[in-house]
Amino acid sequence: MVVTIDSGGHKLRGHLARPPDSAATEVGRLGLVLCHGFPSGPRGALTSAETYPELANKLSSEAGWVVLTFNFRGTGESEGEFSLEGWMADLRAAIDHLYDVEGVAGVWLAGFSAGGALAICVAGEDERIGGVAALAAPGDFGDWAADPRRFLDYAREVGVIRSKEFPPDFDAWTRELREIRPVLLATKIPPRPLLIVHGTEDDVVPIAEARALADAAGGQAELRTITGAGHRLRHDPRAVAVLLGWLDRQHL
Repeated sequence: MVVTIDSGGHKLRGHLARPPDSAATEVGRLGLVLCHGFPSGPRGALTSAETYPELANKLSSEAGWVVLTFNFRGTGESEGEFSLEGWMADLRAAIDHLYDVEGVAGVWLAGFSAGGALAICVAGEDERIGGVAALAAPGDFGDWAADPRRFLDYAREVGVIRSKEFPPDFDAWTRELREIRPVLLATKIPPRPLLIVHGTEDDVVPIAEARALADAAGGQAELRTITGAGHRLRHDPRAVAVLLGWLDRQHL
């Protein structure tokens, strides 16, 4: 089901999936917000997360969860321009939206790449979140912050920033790249469950970042490596199977 989420005045396009055997008013279902990563390639923002509704349907059908996925601002049909704080605000809005869905008793987060990193950050600040699964997630955004002008050019190239006047404050936009650090907020998630999944051949986010996230959780994270897998774990059935198994073990 197509849904619209309001995030600070920006309309975000989303997709809500319910288990096929559930009634709309059924009480006690667990809810999952599913987050995509940063788009790649020229104008990649236009098609960003286009397969996530399919994944949401699969997770909902096989795990029995209510699953909400959405396009962060600047991607797909969602309004707005990319910033890390903006994407954090979008995720918070999606969480609130899912909590308002009738029958949802609790919310967990799962995300890939940057989406997984921001899921860790938001869960670290929001004790309502039951747990987090982060797949191919970086421990920080240092690569982007190292050359912010170049990264801004790349953000324009892929289409997550469309306005020539954005960002209005380049220094503040850049500061977010330095200061938002999942590896620090991962310390606040335990004793809630934290799943970290990473491919051994990821050439975008080094596997050392997955280990750093697990270490930050004080050894209380579940770290799973996928042998031979690269960065795009969304399309690796082994990673999806690990996520499904983790969802099956979650309880209120």
